[in-house]
Order: sequence, then structure tokens, then C-alpha cells
Amino acid sequence: MSAEAADREAVTCSRPCTPTQTSWFEFLLDDSLLERHLQNLCPDPAPVPLIIQFLEQASKPTVNEQNQVQPPADNKRNRTLKLLALKVAAHLKWDLDALEKGLSIPVLNMLLNELLCVSKVPPGVKHVDLDLSTLPPTTTMAVLVYNRWAIRTAVKSSFPIKQAKPGPHQLNMLNHVQQEKELTENILKVLKEQADDSIAVLEAILGMKKDFYVHTMRTLDLLAVDSCTSNGETECSTAGLKISKDELHCQVSYDLGTVFFQQGCSNSSCYEKAREHFLKTRELLAKLGARAVHCKIDESRLAGYCQACGVLTGLSKGDDGQSVIYGKIHGLVKSGEYKGIVDIFLEDNVTLSLPNHFRQSILREFFQKAQQGNKTLDEVCYKICICNGVRDVLEGEVISLRFRQLLLKPTKEKLDFLLEVCTRSLPKEKASESMKKKMTSFLKNLCLSLEDLQLVFMLSSHELFVTLLKDEERVALVNQMRKRSSAINLSMKPLTSFYDMPATASVSIGQLEHQLILSVDSWRIRQILIELHGMTERQFWKVSSKWEVPPDYSSVILGIKDNLTRDLVYILMAKGLHCIAIKDFIHARQLFSACLELVTEFSPKLRQVMLNEMLLLDITAHEAEFEGSRERPPPDLVSRVRGYLEMRIHDIPLRQILGKECVAFMLNWRENEYLTLQVPATLVQNNPYVKLGQLLAATCKELPGPKETRRTAKDLWEVVVQICSFSSQHKRANDGRISLIKHRESTLGIMHRSAFVAFIQKLREPLVLTTLVSLFVRLHSIVRDDIVNEVTAEHLSIWPTSLPNLQSVDVEAVAITLKEVVNHALTLNPTNHSWLITQADIYFVTSQYSAALHHYLQAGAVCSDFFNKAVPADVYTDQVLKRMIRCCSHLNCHTQVAILCQFLREVDYMTAFKALQEQNSHDAMDSLYEYIWDVTILEYLTYIHHKRGETEKRQIAIKAIGQTELNASNPEDVLQLAAQKRKKKFLQAMAKLYF
Repeated sequence: MSAEAADREAVTCSRPCTPTQTSWFEFLLDDSLLERHLQNLCPDPAPVPLIIQFLEQASKPTVNEQNQVQPPADNKRNRTLKLLALKVAAHLKWDLDALEKGLSIPVLNMLLNELLCVSKVPPGVKHVDLDLSTLPPTTTMAVLVYNRWAIRTAVKSSFPIKQAKPGPHQLNMLNHVQQEKELTENILKVLKEQADDSIAVLEAILGMKKDFYVHTMRTLDLLAVDSCTSNGETECSTAGLKISKDELHCQVSYDLGTVFFQQGCSNSSCYEKAREHFLKTRELLAKLGARAVHCKIDESRLAGYCQACGVLTGLSKGDDGQSVIYGKIHGLVKSGEYKGIVDIFLEDNVTLSLPNHFRQSILREFFQKAQQGNKTLDEVCYKICICNGVRDVLEGEVISLRFRQLLLKPTKEKLDFLLEVCTRSLPKEKASESMKKKMTSFLKNLCLSLEDLQLVFMLSSHELFVTLLKDEERVALVNQMRKRSSAINLSMKPLTSFYDMPATASVSIGQLEHQLILSVDSWRIRQILIELHGMTERQFWKVSSKWEVPPDYSSVILGIKDNLTRDLVYILMAKGLHCIAIKDFIHARQLFSACLELVTEFSPKLRQVMLNEMLLLDITAHEAEFEGSRERPPPDLVSRVRGYLEMRIHDIPLRQILGKECVAFMLNWRENEYLTLQVPATLVQNNPYVKLGQLLAATCKELPGPKETRRTAKDLWEVVVQICSFSSQHKRANDGRISLIKHRESTLGIMHRSAFVAFIQKLREPLVLTTLVSLFVRLHSIVRDDIVNEVTAEHLSIWPTSLPNLQSVDVEAVAITLKEVVNHALTLNPTNHSWLITQADIYFVTSQYSAALHHYLQAGAVCSDFFNKAVPADVYTDQVLKRMIRCCSHLNCHTQVAILCQFLREVDYMTAFKALQEQNSHDAMDSLYEYIWDVTILEYLTYIHHKRGETEKRQIAIKAIGQTELNASNPEDVLQLAAQKRKKKFLQAMAKLYF
């Protein structure tokens, strides 16, 4: 052997060999291997992964010869694997902390259900119904372990957790992960539903005054060989691992405390129960001391629970100083006595008993309330912020951004309170040298940052400042301030009077940009932009991608030469438009007013743009404020809308949406005369919304007259038909043939269909909506060409009855638009019987019979005081009644069909008799006979029931026919009254059925 080969041999032999991992199937082959494996110092695989392997193999589905997936087989192999998993858990002494940490909810659920099975817990019986005192000890313990896990899992699932993102190696497992997630959600749902039962089981355990025994590996082996039936060892009181009642009661009390604490947010009395259990836990822990082997409780967490319960219940112990403070703060927050909270924080700056995160959380809560409109908290917020800031200074922490911002421009009151806090937080007899140095440094930096000389004098002459700073330090500070003052004077640039205000560079550009994004105060926005432009030259209108102005205006605004003015105009307009979008009209008006004031000085074009946008704002605000009411807008607003429509200024960028809003506004307030006669022709030609509004106004204006004109209606008809038409385009294919391509959104019309529908959504005037419904009903009837199943509406006679180019009309677009128009109209007025009949007809022609019947009944109900009066004949015409009959027939409600046949002017006996012959009826059948008043129909019912041998139903029909008010000899008005009475009851019964 060569020397090199010998060296390689020596190196190879000297490397330690990594022991091979034991495979799961090896434990099936050797019964004693599991116990030996678990006794190793670091077994590989570890116990918890081993449980996962055993249960994973035991629950694998099988595939039969037909390649069909079958559930896991119940064979010896799978039963042994499940038993091995239980033995590993027994080795861990059923430590739920360890099991929950390593096992997912579905796996642990499977493990514990198997424990219940082998422990012979009676199947099909709720655990709460079991008499635990009569069960074998290990069975009782199995029930206990399962229910402890159930409430622990329910409690933990209520905590917010960050979802782990799947990495690249997990992409193939996404389907499996999704399945496991759904399974987990299903298990959690069941556990939460059974939470009360689990609580009852654990409370019953606390009533048992004996020691408990849990399965060990040995008792599980005995179960496996069925030896428990021969010698009863697993049934006796000493089988398994002994757990003292004190240890178990301690653990169960803690678990019950956590679940009651979690339920306290919805039921405050649960906090008292939680407190009792936590105090019991603490008492038992103290009693057990070092003897607590199986009881695993985080004592710091328990202390936190006890403290929280004491605060929430107001029952804090007097010897727990921190709990008393928490309780006081909780009470002051509930009662709104915020000044007391400031006093507590001031005292805590000396005692340092409250944790910093708690103080910050109180400040965040108050800030959120203040931002939601509670102005009384503004003073409290800055005072707590100052208290927290001084606490950070004394502890050497980084001061918060809020405190830093507060120090940028402090008022006299804020500085005065700051000095009071500093003085009270640094008592002479208790303050350490370290704390004094930190306070001195803070006051020196604050003095240097102040620009107002009065505030500088106020700070430098304060007793605390004089006490902490030595004479030489004060002299050095004054010299430093003089140098800074001269440097500022030399570097200052002259600004125009419009922007003449102090600027500071004491905060970073990023912080200022953040403030710029958040602020909606026009003066503050202007100030921030001045500061930013004093630091760097950038395009600050690009700071936020959310700032958008309409393309019609952007070129004009971005053409402003002065960068500061350009940024200010752009941002003010963008923020104003955003405020309109979220219906914050107050701030939007302030921002637009500031922008108008600014552009008036240098740009007449932008001035008119802002006047137009403020008009749009006022229209939107009025519509939002008086939504649903018919209160007329102020005359000034109507006059401004007219002024916009009459405007003849050239080169002013105009947004079509403004024309749309103005036209919708005028239509909604019946300014039809103005729209038809006084709008400039150029605006009609250039703005499609104005043209459409003019045609609608002209049509509506002539509708109430005695002669319905067709000329203006025809013009409106042609415009709408073009909007709902295909735009065709010829295209030559590769083989030379020419094909026709149809585009849904027509370019032939004055606007796209989607824009047309959006315009309709702005309309509220009933006559305008009725006109549009009528138009689309006629158009829908023509394109469908189905005379039998036509939709009905008012004023159909004014529209043309045919189309010259029917193939170019998009049938689907017409149907969709009709539905959208009717739905919008009914949203505004759900009691308009004409629109309800139209909606019912739409459902009828599309075979939605239940919905159609619902709307037919609703139309009758709204115009008859829920059928307490007779439904007008022009509402329930014969056509409507026949459609209701067909709806009932399609729904297999044949008795209802027969009853409705009586409602027709001439009773349709043929349809009624045919319906009554049907034996498979989905309605109440003979229970409805009381609503029949036609004697002929009742006689026919008597005949067919006699023929079928249906004695009981025949008797019901005879009883109905025998009523004296239906006697043919009665006067006509008595018979009419009987009919009306039955009509009313029948229609009310139908309404209850279909509404």
C-alpha cells in the first residue's frame, strides 16, 4: 500500500460514524426496541417526531384493485402503530406542553381520541354525562387529558398568530397544507362548541378528592394483550402513574382560569371565576412547593393573570402595589377621569413601578380616541406623552417620535408642564448622579433646539435648570446659542410674503414626508413643504403614489414654474379629491379653499378649475347629506350649476364627470325646462352626458301632457340603441376570408355602456327612471322577439316598435342594463308598484318563478295596505294574474293555481280543474280550501275526492261549500264581500309564504 493510500485509510478510519436513524417499522418488528430507544440520552428520532411517524403510517389511506382510495384499514399493523404512539406519549407523562409544541392540532386530536378508545371511554356518550367517580382511574384520566387539551386549544386559538409563509421547498405541499388548515378549522369549531361541556368535566374533576392514575407504557402493553380482562390490573386503583389530587387540581384550576379569562371579554362575570381559579392555583402551588413534579405552570404568567383579574374585577389585594395601580388606572379610564391618570404617571416617574410598554399602550389608546374625534383627550395625550418622554430620558432610553415632535414647536403651556414633570420626576433626596446627568443633557439639547427667545428664557431661568447646570456650563451654552443664531442669520434666504414663516430642519426629511402624507390641514401642509424645499430640491408631489389628480388637470398643474407652488397646488387638490372619495367634505372644502386662494394670484385658468371642483364638491356633499329626502338644494347651488352649464370660457380643462354630475343634479331636481332650452349647443356636442340629459329632459317634459310625443323619444331611443350596439370590424384571416369581429363596448355610441350605467346610478327622479325603464323594456321586447313572454312597463307607446338593424344590437347588454336600471330604481323606491311588476316580469321571462311571484305579491301589497284593501285592477291585471298562475304551476303549487283562477275577470275553470286533478302538489292542498269562494270549483273538488276515495278531504270541501255566505241565493254584495274576504286572507297567506 502506498503512503498516500495509507494516509487516506487512517483519516477515514479516524472519522466518527454518524449513527443511523431508527426507522418506524423497526419498532413493529421488536417489541422491546421502543423502550430501549426512548431511554437513550438523545434518541433519534425524538419522541414527538416519532409519534407523528407512527400516526402518519397508521392513518395512510389504501388503494384497492379498482384504483379507488379507501380509508385506513383496521388491522393489527395500524392498531400496533397507534399503540406505539400512545406509549411514546405515556413516556412523556402526557405532558401537554411538549405534545402541543410538537404536534399539530389534527395529529394531537387523533392521538387523544385513540387514548379515549383504548381507555374504554363509553362511545357515543358525552363526557359531561359520564359519572367520573365510577369509571376506572385510567379511564377518568383519559377523559381529563382530552378535555384539558380541548379548552387549552380553544384558548390558544383565540390568540393572534403570525401565519408562516411557505418557502420554495414547500410549494408542492400547498394542497396538503390547505387540507390540514381546513381540518384544523373544523376541529377548532367542534372544540369551541363543546367548550362548556369540557369546562363542566374539569369542574367535576375538582370535586373528586382522591389521587389519579394515568396510563404508562406498562399499562398500555397490558391493554394490548387484553390482560386487563384476566387479572384486572388496569382497572384497579393503583394501575398506572400516580398523580396526587393536589397536583392535578392545581393544573386543572389553572386551565379553567385561562378559559374563563378568555370568556371574560364577552361576559365580565367570568373574570371573577377566573380569579378564583388562579388564586386556587397559586395556593396549591405554594402548598406543593418542590413536590410539584407533574404540574407545569408558568408562575410569571400566573402572576400576570392574577394581576389582570384583580384589576378587571376591582378586587386587587392591598399588599399588591402594582395591581392597585392597574386597578386605579382601569377605573379612571372607565369613568373618564383622565387627570387622575396623569397624576399616577407623574408618581410612577419616581417609583418606576409601571412597565414602559404599559404606559405606551395607554398613550396609544388615548391617541386613537383623540383621532376619532374626542377633542377632550388632546390635553391628556400631550401630558401623558411628556410623562413618558421624561421617563425615557431618566432611564436612558431613546425618546419616542411623538415626544420629539412635541418638542419641535412647544407652546408656553406645554413647556411649563414639561418643566413641572422634570422637577417632580427628579426628587432631590432620591435622584442619583446618573439620572441628574441624563436630565442635564436633555435640558441643554432642548434649550438649543428652541427658537422662541421667550421659551429659551423661560427654560434657562427655571429653578431645575439653574440647579443642574453649573455656571461654566451655562456660559458655554449661551456662547453656543449665539453662534447658532449668527449662522442662521447668515444662511437665511429671503422668501415671498406668501410663504413668510419660520422653517426648521430639526427633523429628518423622512419624518416630514410622513407628516405631509398624514396631514389634511392646508396651513400645516404649506409649512411642511416650505421646510422640505429648504432642505432639498425634489418633486414632493411624488411622495405618495396615492396622490392623484385628474389627467385633464395634471399638465396644467405640473406646468407651474415655481417648484414649491407646483407641489402645494398638486398636493392640496389630490388630498381634497381623496377627502371627497371618503366623504370627509369638511376637510375637502378647507383644502380646496386654500388651493383656490393660492391659484387666484397667478392663474385664472386654475382658478376656474378650482371653482369647478368646488361646485362638484358641493353637489356631492348635498347629495350625500340629503340622501333619500326630497329637500331642494339651496338656490345658490342651482345657480352655480346653471352657470357651469352655460360657461363659454375657452381653454379651460373640463372633466366629463363634472358635466355628468351637473346633468344628473338638474334631472333629479326637475330642471327639465332649463336643460332643453338654455344649455349651450357647444357643450351638448362636446359632453355626452349633457346631450343625454337634454334628451331625457325633453322626453320627460312632454310625458305628462295629454298627447305623448314620439319625436324627442325617438332621438333618445336612437342614442341608447347605439350605446347598446356592437361595433363591428372586418378582419382578413390567413386563408383570405373576411370575418366579422364584434366588440361589446361600442365606439359608435356617445359613451360606453358602462359609463351610461354609471350615469343612471346617479339619477333619483322617479319620472326619469320610469322613462329609462320603459325604454329598455321596449328595446328588450324587440330584441327578444317573444310576444308571449314580454316584460311590461309604463309609457311603452312612445317608443318605436321595430329596429332597422336588429343584428347590431347586443341582446345580452340590453338584458343586463334593463336589470341594472330596475334594480337601481327599486333601491331608491322599493314601493313603486310599476317597477315591481317590471322586475317580476323580468324574473318571469327568465324562468325564475319563485322570485317573480315574490315581486308580483309585493306589488299588490304596497298598493293595498298589505292586502287589507282591494288591489287596484290596473295593478293586478288579467295578464299579471295569469303569470302568477303560471308561476304557481311551474312550482307545482296546483291548489294555489285553482284559487288564483278565481281572481280573473272570467274564472278559468279549465285551468283550475286541470290543476286540481294533479295529486303531486307542493302546497298545503286541502288546507287552502277555505280560500275558495267559487261554488263550481268546490263542487268539482267534492267530486274528485269522492272519486279517489279521499273521505277526509271530501269532508273539508263539503264544509267549505256549506258556508251560508257562499249560498247562490245571497245578494250580489254579500257574495262580493265573501270573495273579497277570501282574497285578502289568501294573498296575505301567500305573502307570508313568499316574502
